[in-house]
Amino acid sequence: MTASTSYNVPFLAVVALAGIAFYIILFQRNLIKLVMGIVILESGVNLFLVSLGYRSGGIAPIFTHAPEGIMVLPVPQALTLTSIVIGVATTALMLSMIMLIYRHTGDIDAEKSRSLKG
Repeated sequence: MTASTSYNVPFLAVVALAGIAFYIILFQRNLIKLVMGIVILESGVNLFLVSLGYRSGGIAPIFTHAPEGIMVLPVPQALTLTSIVIGVATTALMLSMIMLIYRHTGDIDAEKSRSLKG
């Protein structure tokens, strides 16, 4: 691998994760699998944010007694932490909704859950 190709590996992984997630979201009818697709997509977004903040040879952005040199970007790291917290909360909400749908219909098929009203 050349140096320019090794920098593209995380971005290729992001594309692969997003592709897998979109396939699952579009073609699966099982609600649990849909949640798994959304979680995979969230992971791809988090990997993208971390990859944006990476700098080769960068040090942690701690400004007290920091050595000279370039630092990694702290904003994508903060956005990734926020995204992880929001992702855990939304995943818990989706799974609890699926539990309620299963109790009401006895199935976790997305087509059958569309008939639920009020």
